[in-house]
Amino acid sequence: MNIEVEPNWILWISLVVLGYFIGAIPTGYLVAKKLTGQDIREVGSGSTGATNVRRVAGKKAFWAVMLLDFFKGFGPLALMHYGLLPDQYWLHVLMGGMVLIGHSRSVFLGFNGGKSAASGLGTVFALSPITAFCVALTAFLVIKIMRMVSLGSLTAAVLTPIILFALHEPLAYIVYAMVMALYVFYLHRENVQRLIKGTESKLD
Repeated sequence: MNIEVEPNWILWISLVVLGYFIGAIPTGYLVAKKLTGQDIREVGSGSTGATNVRRVAGKKAFWAVMLLDFFKGFGPLALMHYGLLPDQYWLHVLMGGMVLIGHSRSVFLGFNGGKSAASGLGTVFALSPITAFCVALTAFLVIKIMRMVSLGSLTAAVLTPIILFALHEPLAYIVYAMVMALYVFYLHRENVQRLIKGTESKLD
């Protein structure tokens, strides 16, 4: 049985701030700029995420950004969860939440960014690999069949707290996944409107 210890607030605040700045690294912007010279914020949806990068820099750039964004979420939480502070569940999710905020509201891009789907999956993989695998597989199948990345991302957001609950994961992780899902839906609000209207763009 895990025993929660009294948090060191200076350490917690430092790690949460660190989470934001890790998330704020503008991976999509940097990759697109390096490969094409274009500002990804002025192309397509204006998002710095992998899907928009694919429009200007191709599939290889898409996968590169996906992996980089995934590890922005996975790396810091895996270090906390499996190494430094394994029992501090609420710290894990606070740090994860700040990674997502940093990714979508990067201080380096005037508080613009991506839609946090890949980084969010990375955080979940660090917290509950089984959940992340199930979610990633489902999202992949949705994208493969429907050819819409946004639909796959939204499906993953909905499924994550449900699977965490079914697996009896810590309450902090379930609450985090619920809040994360709401945030992902907020970031995808224009995609949701297009999905409802049947005008959402599909992959080539």
